[in-house]
Amino acid sequence: MTTNSEPRGEPPSPQVAAEGFKLPPGYQVSVLAAEPEIRQPISIAHDFRGRLWVAENYTYAESQIGFARQFNDRIVILADDDQDGRVDRRTVFWDQAKFLTSALPGRGGVFLMCPPQLLFVPDRNGDDVPDGPPEVLLDGFNTTTGNRHTWANGLKWGPDGWLWGRVGISSGAHMGVPGATPEARVEMRGGIWRYHPERRVVEAVCQGTTNPWGMDWNELGEPFFINTVIGHLWHAIPGAHFQRMHGEDVHPHSYVLIPQHADHYHFDTGAGWTKSRAAYDGSSFAAGSDALGGGHAHCGLMIYLGANWPESTRGRLFTINFHGRRLNQERLERVGSGYVGFHEPDFLSVGDPWFRGIDVLYGPEGGVILSDWSDTGECHDHDGVHRSSGRLYRVTYGTPTRVPVADWVRQGPGEWLPRVFSTNQWVARQARQRLADLVAAGAPGGPLQKELKTAFDRAKTASEKLQALWAWRATGGASPEWLLELTSDSHESIRSWAVRLLVDDWPLDDPAGRPTQVAAQRSQAGQSPSQAVVQRLVELAGKDPSGLVRLYVASALQRLSYPDRVRVATALLGRAEDARDPNLPPLIWLGIVPLVEADPSAAIALARDSQLPQVREWIARRMGEGLEQHPEELGRLFAALQESSPAAQGDVLRGLRAALRGWRKAPAPPGWSAFAGRVRASGGDSAGLMQELEVLFGEGRALEEVRRVVLDSQAGPWERRQALKTLLEARPEFLRAVLRTAADDGILRSAALLGLLEVGDPEATKLTVSRYQWVGLEERPALVGALVARPDSATALVEALASGAIPKADLTPFHARQILGFKNAELSARLTEVWGLAVQPVADKERIKQHFRELARENSPPVDLIQGHQVYQRVCASCHKLYGEGGVVGPDLTGSGRADLDYLLDHVVDPSSLVPADYRLTILTLKDGRVLNGVLKQQTPRTVTLQTQNEVLVLERSEVLEQEQPAQSLMPEGLLESLASGDARNLLAYLRHPTPVPLRRSDATP
Repeated sequence: MTTNSEPRGEPPSPQVAAEGFKLPPGYQVSVLAAEPEIRQPISIAHDFRGRLWVAENYTYAESQIGFARQFNDRIVILADDDQDGRVDRRTVFWDQAKFLTSALPGRGGVFLMCPPQLLFVPDRNGDDVPDGPPEVLLDGFNTTTGNRHTWANGLKWGPDGWLWGRVGISSGAHMGVPGATPEARVEMRGGIWRYHPERRVVEAVCQGTTNPWGMDWNELGEPFFINTVIGHLWHAIPGAHFQRMHGEDVHPHSYVLIPQHADHYHFDTGAGWTKSRAAYDGSSFAAGSDALGGGHAHCGLMIYLGANWPESTRGRLFTINFHGRRLNQERLERVGSGYVGFHEPDFLSVGDPWFRGIDVLYGPEGGVILSDWSDTGECHDHDGVHRSSGRLYRVTYGTPTRVPVADWVRQGPGEWLPRVFSTNQWVARQARQRLADLVAAGAPGGPLQKELKTAFDRAKTASEKLQALWAWRATGGASPEWLLELTSDSHESIRSWAVRLLVDDWPLDDPAGRPTQVAAQRSQAGQSPSQAVVQRLVELAGKDPSGLVRLYVASALQRLSYPDRVRVATALLGRAEDARDPNLPPLIWLGIVPLVEADPSAAIALARDSQLPQVREWIARRMGEGLEQHPEELGRLFAALQESSPAAQGDVLRGLRAALRGWRKAPAPPGWSAFAGRVRASGGDSAGLMQELEVLFGEGRALEEVRRVVLDSQAGPWERRQALKTLLEARPEFLRAVLRTAADDGILRSAALLGLLEVGDPEATKLTVSRYQWVGLEERPALVGALVARPDSATALVEALASGAIPKADLTPFHARQILGFKNAELSARLTEVWGLAVQPVADKERIKQHFRELARENSPPVDLIQGHQVYQRVCASCHKLYGEGGVVGPDLTGSGRADLDYLLDHVVDPSSLVPADYRLTILTLKDGRVLNGVLKQQTPRTVTLQTQNEVLVLERSEVLEQEQPAQSLMPEGLLESLASGDARNLLAYLRHPTPVPLRRSDATP
């Protein structure tokens, strides 16, 4: 690979680079492998034979390019047979990957993270040659943001038997099996997810942070991951929502996001994270950052449990500091309901300015392997990519003791079973995984489980017992009855793991708090927990002395039926000692927030009886947000809390103030006067809160006060957005200045940019284009729709498409047709040049139909219905429903004559040939210069309601300058022509298919 764009020449030789390592006494480093054996190692993982599976990524390119699609990524297997620290054999397993970020062997093959897909390449006979093409297990991992470095990565096997992975906040995901409907998909905006290879279920473990790129488990099975910028260390608590660098949390009511689980940062927070990096040659750091740990960016995480380094390192957490070129060290300690990482001195440093550590793990003999991307510059590769280099280093202490892994290759379950209990966790983990693979391939699990139960009973330590429990689970055992027994064990980790495994198979709430198909399954047979389990959770919540056990009981709330979670939450909220815990109140809240709508009476009772003040405040806040829809619920809450303590009444007032903080004026809720009178009579310290709310319910707040809420970074996202909405409606003189400031705020950026475009600010277009890459994928269609509303901003949009500042895929035929509607010959020509021909001349339509008729009737290659469904979701679903999936702008396609190819082509190629009255295009020209296209839904003497591709707009007639309704369909021409031929063929096949496409690719047949 010679296509290097890195401008700074070549790195030092691997041996010279190794000589620049600064290590503690007694340690040494060797070059395990280097170019040309490996290049661009983005991830490393061991198989049970002790070999390294290296994912090499060549498609990642400098930021101006994004992805070099002309290259393929590959998986290379490296073997150090004699464990002397130097690779003996190398095999290229597969070299046809794209966007490869991780390769993990298991289940008779290898799992690959290739965003937007999770793939499985089978090799069931173990000959290191793929048995066939990859199978798509999951899709929906985004790759199209400007921050492409935050994409999905990092596959690892967890002790629970699931496959775990990571994703950053700027790329995110809508994960699901191929063909899954939007309702069945799991949305993530950063965090940790997991996938069960047998059940084919995907879940969000936890949400938030910035860009997780390292993960491991401690000896008791607690998961930890590493991150950048806003905090580096996090305990991956299932169901938790963590602080974010920017953007909004996926759950609209996650009022408090959990902070990092460390007592320190690795950079000078006063100087800021962007100034904490060393220069590319290592000459300088920001003041204090060198001593603190070297910088804000971290890659790879290892909790050392190997057999070579001294006992003093066992259980310590190590992570590569990317810019600091060193191994940071943390001491993990139990605190409250979870863990805290305490600062320890950096373990080693690397003098090579080209060192860019990505991954770290320990091998069978206990030596630690560091992978080196080998490049200069910072992590986004703005300056260029050096594809021809890459190194693996091994760090050992003294002389490692060889582990005879090669002798174990052909051994069966009986020989692997004793290794589950090895103190060398590399051996123990591989043994557990090997047993799971053998049972999945057909080996009987019953005899193994019997022996594991005996071993559990004989084990002396919690670690040994957990090893037996995890192996039992991996081989199909661990019955609910036995797990219930374990909830009474003397060790908190065994009790907490019993809770985790008891609820592991139950459906999980949607992480965004939306109703889901999965959640609806709880009422089906086999999907609801037994009352014995629920009763035990209630007992643990109320009586267990361990915060860790209560943490996992709180996590289980999101899997329970609503009546059951009321019982468990009541017990959890009775534990006053948890009020100051950083994890438990937010986690309990996310478990009970659906009750505010589903069972308000239960939520009010929880607020009345809660010993956790924050949760009572959040219940009041959520009810306050529904003031306009359900004011009576606030009245019931006031009645329930009228006789409560002044402190509890203050919690309600604080929640109500937070809910209404962005409002200028609000109607007084029912029962407010009586409640306010009781608060005054109680003599508490809520006078300021009372005064503020009475002003809101009376004369209303001043706009200057609302402005302060918008600009208050410490205020919650909901109230800040509400305040911004208030300012947009009022249009004060200072509105544009506020919007320009908010355009640089991750919480308000999209809304502020839309506001600037709406009011026609002269800086709006420039700001929108320059900040587009920082806007979430779900927010981009509205911005593009706003840019095409005026000729000047549409012109800037087309130029942004030409420069790559905005991806061409973000412009749909609907947008293109609106741009052409301006009838600006120069703009139309430029659009055609940059984006493609949006409309064909009338005389060409029969020729176009014939082209697609022939394309649809081709027999080879076979059509891909799942891929066709994905194209449908991208280009059709925003307007049309099919099998209940999609928008309502256009007609429902389910019962149409779409099976007839000629009928289908007539309507797609020439959509305006026959337009139902309800779906004719309406064009509104507004007095502020905007032009809006959509379907006219309703007209009154005062208002016009227009359904656009993205939203329903209710406009005052006084705002409308001109209203046209040409004999034209809202659906634009040129839709098929804008697609690649394969996408067009698969879309037509999907649209003509008589039944919904199955969720699993293996079941889909044309």
